[in-house]
Amino acid sequence: MTQKSFTTQLQEQANYTKPGVSRKSLVKDEQVQFSLVCLTADTEIPEHVASRNISVTVIEGRGVLTLEGREITLQPGVFVYIPANIPHALRALENLAFLHT
Repeated sequence: MTQKSFTTQLQEQANYTKPGVSRKSLVKDEQVQFSLVCLTADTEIPEHVASRNISVTVIEGRGVLTLEGREITLQPGVFVYIPANIPHALRALENLAFLHT
């Protein structure tokens, strides 16, 4: 399957109309997956692991990512790489949007 090129303004795609977590798939094929993830303020994602390497690039808002016993402040421009099977958790301090790959 050949993926067509794609462009979007991520801040315009951010959606906080439903409380909690919303995920919008932007591009997905056999090799890559890019999603816009939005959390409303005070939303928490409990500790979990991913079966593949992932990255988080913050678009807007603030939050805290707990990774390998460290608390990482999430704010616009922050990039985090998380290897597969590493426990991590997330808490949105305010509405938070990030690109998840």
